[in-house]
Amino acid sequence: MSAAIARFFRFEERRTSARTEIRAGITTFLTMAYILFVNPIILSLGTPDGPGVPPAAAAAGTALAAGLVCILMGLVSNFPLALASGMGLNAFLAFTVIAGQGVPWQTAMGLVVLDGAIVLVLVLVGVRGWVFRAIPMDLKRAIAGGLGLFLATLGLVGARIITIPKASAQLVADAPDPLRIVPVPPPVQAGPVHTWGVLLVVVGLVTMTVLHHRRIRGAILIGIVAVTALDIARDLILGDLSSPLRSLELGMPDLSAVGRADVLGALDLKLLPLLLGFIVVDFFDTLGTMTAIGEQARLTDEEGRVEGGTRILAVDALGAVIGGFCGASSVTSYVESASGVGEGGRTGLMPVVTGLLFLLSIILAPLFGLVPPEATAPALIFVGFLMLRGLKSMEWTDVTIAIPAFITLVTMPLTYSISHGIGYGVISYVVIGVLAGNARKIHPMMYVIAALFAASFIFVLE
Repeated sequence: MSAAIARFFRFEERRTSARTEIRAGITTFLTMAYILFVNPIILSLGTPDGPGVPPAAAAAGTALAAGLVCILMGLVSNFPLALASGMGLNAFLAFTVIAGQGVPWQTAMGLVVLDGAIVLVLVLVGVRGWVFRAIPMDLKRAIAGGLGLFLATLGLVGARIITIPKASAQLVADAPDPLRIVPVPPPVQAGPVHTWGVLLVVVGLVTMTVLHHRRIRGAILIGIVAVTALDIARDLILGDLSSPLRSLELGMPDLSAVGRADVLGALDLKLLPLLLGFIVVDFFDTLGTMTAIGEQARLTDEEGRVEGGTRILAVDALGAVIGGFCGASSVTSYVESASGVGEGGRTGLMPVVTGLLFLLSIILAPLFGLVPPEATAPALIFVGFLMLRGLKSMEWTDVTIAIPAFITLVTMPLTYSISHGIGYGVISYVVIGVLAGNARKIHPMMYVIAALFAASFIFVLE
């Protein structure tokens, strides 16, 4: 049986083993498990009786959808990429579609199902592949680097090393100069450093770095487990009443949101702009994530193309369909998969293991709540560093590509949006290239992509 598994996932060809892939799958799950708690909060609009999905149903649907799609990705594509309900996509669904437009959550999930079906058609006819091939290699490297910075930012914010003030700028209308800005806190600022949480992050990051330097396998996973154990030990010693240990409660999952997506209601023409918003974000987010993971896992060719890219993109599109069906928002590729790749994951067994853990968490989700954000934060920071290493191969002396690449790098984490980072990079690449006299060197598809991004920013995403 083990030999058949090794042949199916091509362990020898990719220089890996079942033990490595299982460890990578567990690591990936631990860095993604926060979605089990964050997604229900967002989809329910933060209150048990809000207009969104009931929290318990959203939690079970999140675990079910992620588990199914992760396993599907591993078996169909044999690529180390895990999936779950997408951050950003879920906020767009909850706050723009459900709360902002007053769309029932069942109809909103119908929009997600339609989004996945349309993107799947675009994959099967080759449109997504054409777009991927049209993007210059250095811009692809910048996308991977931008995702690394995005991951590191998520880790720093999650650990509260970086904090975001409620107000960052304020224009005073009655001031002599209407553009004068009143001194206020900056957009982001340093959090308090004399806290237990910051100490945990430092311990985790140092542990992972030293173990990685010493070539000890499982450095990231060991770091996560060590920090979690320290945090639990402190809670037990101090008798912390807020400890997750005191709120453990297992029970039967609430699957009432499964199968409630109203696809017919989502066909209303008034909802077309919202549907286009889903398609744009979903379409380009995965291209960037797939590029970054493929580059880190060394599963790309000289032009940055990933083997079996069509299958990867097709499963990702099906993830939206499954996510909408389960009442969990669109399930999409997670850049946190890079943590598993950092542990040596190179095959589809990695997401299969992650998927099995998600299915198990339908009932055992509270147990995974024992892993604090301070345990996963150093993993995200460390993996973010690893993803920047491809930038050394870029042609930094050619400003016509270096400036768009730089824009992609900085805007992806600062806008908290993968799609916006890619869009700004593509638009600037085309505009700079044309004005610099390189119009003929730009792939025709890039003009189309830039125009679509510009239109989406103006009419849909802003």
